[in-house]
Amino acid sequence: MPESILDDISHRRYNPLRGSWVLVSPHRTKRPWQGQQERASKTTLPAYDPSCYLCPGNKRAQGDTNPKYEKTFVFVNDYSAVKEEQAEYNPENKDGSLSSRLLHAESVTGKCYVITFDPSHNLTLADLTTAQIVPIIHTWTMLYTAHLSPKSPLARVASATTLAPHGLADSFATPTAQYRYMQIFENKGAAMGCSNPHPHGQVWTTTSLPEEPFLELEQLQKYRREQGGANLLEDYATLEASKQERIVFENGSFLALCPWWAIWPFEVMIVSKQHKRALVDFDDKGRDDLAEAIAEITRRYDNLFETHFPYSMGLHQAPLDGTKEEIEASHFHVHFYPPLLRGATVRKFLVGYEMLAEPQRDITPEQAAARLRNCGGELYRRKLNGN
Repeated sequence: MPESILDDISHRRYNPLRGSWVLVSPHRTKRPWQGQQERASKTTLPAYDPSCYLCPGNKRAQGDTNPKYEKTFVFVNDYSAVKEEQAEYNPENKDGSLSSRLLHAESVTGKCYVITFDPSHNLTLADLTTAQIVPIIHTWTMLYTAHLSPKSPLARVASATTLAPHGLADSFATPTAQYRYMQIFENKGAAMGCSNPHPHGQVWTTTSLPEEPFLELEQLQKYRREQGGANLLEDYATLEASKQERIVFENGSFLALCPWWAIWPFEVMIVSKQHKRALVDFDDKGRDDLAEAIAEITRRYDNLFETHFPYSMGLHQAPLDGTKEEIEASHFHVHFYPPLLRGATVRKFLVGYEMLAEPQRDITPEQAAARLRNCGGELYRRKLNGN
């Protein structure tokens, strides 16, 4: 067990994945709370909503009609954050002036997709079985493969495909540029800015390497150089498996745990036990195990406070296009960042000290992991509904 004194005193924990620190203040959970409280989410959605732009057969915002899909459905986002074509931007200030030194900008192009996880409007990942989540992982893998650089070492292990992923709109075409990175993510719940309750996620591909994956990749490469080719997250998974202090769920391929350096109260990372660089490195057993880990964590989240537990979830893996060192240092993992702190109606805010100094958390990751471990079993909604 970790030193018990850390459950009672303020201390800092180092995050080797970002090269940063987090302040832990476990005694703060005892303070009274009179601040903002989120409304507990309700479970009264219909299985089909004729006004939903993601339900099968419905029209979307730009007028296209969704097919009568039965599993996943993918289409190019009608309101993409980045586009494949835009005006050129070529800054000319390279004269050593203050502007050229301090006012940097670069153009970014890319392509954004929306993926519906299931045709039913009233389901979430927590409601889906492992078997129902597997097609989502297949779709993620096919999208990643379709955008992977042919020069990447991963291209040799990826299943060759010129086919559009299952359910992809007819407008899908080979990207007009070789993108650098693909970010697969889901925002669940209004508290996380989700504008439509239909189960869905997003995929953004960009010509740039975004800040968070960049910081992680820098640390992964540094560790690999300093430790003679060892992988940081593979070593971390081995360490956590031996300690059994922060693990929430474990199967043959993955650990789901509250990281030592977690910022959010019930933050979870799903990390591959073996060194896997990206989705294309997993066989059918690995994809099944990933689906099981996702099902377990999302169900435990909902069971914790008996509510539709909000979070932002994202996959971090090797860049679509990168050096051999970048690809080999990468290690597949999934982040879950949920905001709830004390119950279904009280959330954690990153403000004040967190914004101006460094992140801070209240309950320890060990306490959070213990609570999530105890939330396994049947989804609470099924018990309430008698299903």
